[in-house]
Amino acid sequence: MWREIRTGVLLEGFPQYVDLEGRATEVRVYEIGIIPGLLQTPEYARVLADSAVHRGAITQQQADERVGFVAERQAALVRPQPPMVIVVIDESCIRRPVGGAGVMSAQLDRLVEFAALPNTALHVAPYAIGERRTYDRPVNLLTLPDCSVVSYVESQTQGHLERETASVRPLLKAYHQLLAASASQAESVAMIRELRKGTP
Repeated sequence: MWREIRTGVLLEGFPQYVDLEGRATEVRVYEIGIIPGLLQTPEYARVLADSAVHRGAITQQQADERVGFVAERQAALVRPQPPMVIVVIDESCIRRPVGGAGVMSAQLDRLVEFAALPNTALHVAPYAIGERRTYDRPVNLLTLPDCSVVSYVESQTQGHLERETASVRPLLKAYHQLLAASASQAESVAMIRELRKGTP
């Protein structure tokens, strides 16, 4: 579906990344500020897309395509032998209200459901880790069937897909360091459930 997405919706390198993601044996994600696309509910994704329309960043048609793309990307990971998906989210992802209490309530429930799956791991990187947070932007790492690892890193306006081992290795090391500093899955789920109590 990404081939049909019009210019201006996806950052450079991301379509190629998603193609690889659909074949990966392991997916590692770090996100800051918003819930990662792989874990977004349709309602949460819609609020983000409609907000971009309101700001004049994309058209309504592009917003519809973006929401559909999120769903297609999630569906691509539901296969007979699904990849291991490890997600670390900055605490800001769960504390920033998006779309109101109802949308956030359902989104927090989705995170708890995701953590319970047999092929997933979910960790919150709490504010308290301070300078031990190894990334200041979203990072995605894929292990492919041939055991090679590729990375995709993006800023507000640019995305970069990297296949060279020498460039990917430091990002992989930083991911492991971030994972070690983050809350355990049990602690992370408890934090999310505590926040969930404050929503309808």
